[in-house]
Amino acid sequence: MTMTAGQYQWLELSRSAYAANIGFFRRLLGDRARLAVVVKANGYGHGIVETAGLARECGITQFCVHTIDEAAALRHAGFIEPILLLGPVPIARCSEVPALGVDCVAYNEEHLAALEAAARDAGKTVKVHLKVETGTNRQGVSAERLASFIATLKRSPHLALAAVYSHFANIEDTTNHTYAMHQLDRFNELCDAVKNAGIPAFERHLASSAATILFPKTHFDMVRVGIAQYGLWPSKETYLSYLTANGTGADHSLRPVLSWKTRIAQLKTLHSGEYIGYGCTYQTTRESRIAILPIGYSDGYDRKLSNAGYALVGGQRAPIRGRIAMNLTVLDVTDIPGVRLEDEVVLLGRQGDQEIKAETLAELAGTINYEIVSRIAGHIPRFVTE
Repeated sequence: MTMTAGQYQWLELSRSAYAANIGFFRRLLGDRARLAVVVKANGYGHGIVETAGLARECGITQFCVHTIDEAAALRHAGFIEPILLLGPVPIARCSEVPALGVDCVAYNEEHLAALEAAARDAGKTVKVHLKVETGTNRQGVSAERLASFIATLKRSPHLALAAVYSHFANIEDTTNHTYAMHQLDRFNELCDAVKNAGIPAFERHLASSAATILFPKTHFDMVRVGIAQYGLWPSKETYLSYLTANGTGADHSLRPVLSWKTRIAQLKTLHSGEYIGYGCTYQTTRESRIAILPIGYSDGYDRKLSNAGYALVGGQRAPIRGRIAMNLTVLDVTDIPGVRLEDEVVLLGRQGDQEIKAETLAELAGTINYEIVSRIAGHIPRFVTE
């Protein structure tokens, strides 16, 4: 019996594809900057523990998460590597930070006070990464508040400034990177302001996946690679900009890590003129053989793929008929010979000569590849494959 024989749906994570993607970034970085991987949002849907395990196999020693619970999940799974918590920590839970031994984003003085108290009570020092506002206008300390913030930080003996960082607002969705370069200039100015305020030594990190790929001058001491470690380009524009700068012969072989699979739970034949699914949105125009899949939008399979998307059965495209329901989806397999009960169906990934990419589903659903993968439900089993 295979590891998936008892599953009606599962994800497969390719160890070789992940290693190839990390190799791509190591070639870009050389020995200039440290490679940190972002495993927030359950590893962008790939599984936080599974992804961290693959990263560790590749020699990665720095993880980035969004929540204190994600940090705790890694610690409880046995990961002792440095973890940077990029998202806010509820003030009431700041005492967990020194206990977990993680670094924290710093962006307001109330949290500095809570972290200082927690570190003092624990008899430890907490490393903080100051997020400066360069133009994204989300988390971050503005230039106007920076002097006051630094003064508070300097009065906090149990907090140590490990790094200053920021995040790009418009580097992925355009081939015009004027605003990104404005943010880079602003970042350098604010780092100088921190140094001039009496904190001479700290690391800097700014680059996301797209910045890491496109602009070596953004690499600084560390880069934070998210979507691209999973073999997905941040955007078509990023891919185009990379090819424009490096030529079509350049190393551009990011390999998707994830495949999403299910099995046919029922096969049935419908007469011409019968309806399928809620709302009667699809009516057969011929005798049709349909396959019922035990997946739906509660699993993260986007409802907007109703009557628009397709899956792979027997190496061929089978169109979705009717509305995707909470737990069920219907395919038309009339033109695919030899389909049997519990045959494997590929929702995302490759089967035979056919492939369904996250970008394909994103285009059909009117969204981005990030959302397609990160919304895949956590209850679905993940398996690492060779």
